[in-house]
Amino acid sequence: MRIIGGMAKGRALHFPAGSKERPTSDFLREALLNILGPVVDKSFLDLFAGSGSVGLEAASRGAKGVYFIEKDKILAAVAQKNIESCSFEKKCRIINADIRTGLNDLLRKKCKFDIVFADPPYNKGLVEATIKLLKEYPVFQEDALIVIQHSTREDLGLFSVEGINREAVWHQIDQRTYGDNAISFLKME
Repeated sequence: MRIIGGMAKGRALHFPAGSKERPTSDFLREALLNILGPVVDKSFLDLFAGSGSVGLEAASRGAKGVYFIEKDKILAAVAQKNIESCSFEKKCRIINADIRTGLNDLLRKKCKFDIVFADPPYNKGLVEATIKLLKEYPVFQEDALIVIQHSTREDLGLFSVEGINREAVWHQIDQRTYGDNAISFLKME
């Protein structure tokens, strides 16, 4: 794995050998960042961050205030090592906690993000749980983009979740599929 573009382009990223988790491939990260377009000066939250590759790709391309939430201590340590190898200590922070605890912490600190990316483990019912937690802990700007990477077997179109106020709901505005992987984009309306 490596950083595809931006200031840290070509920098190798670490991932623990023998991990049962699957990292987001270089191809998927490049596709995602190309779809997102410029992320310069946007705040970015990476949920289920793993080794941090997606958030680091955003940081390399100019995102500011990049936060990672990762429950696994080994993966969080690897993500910290990757942050340091890219020299992004000043703009990247890791929260080593489960998603609920991490989102609660960010909400208490009044953090709001322009882009929220989530890559929960596939086919474990965590896509719906993640969307519900984002509803409970709204750590995003009103015009934020919520991006969920998930298995093509998980239908994100079933979820229309109330947003910050009762009139606003999230709607899927786009979805791209790459083999068994899907990337869904949600906006509040």
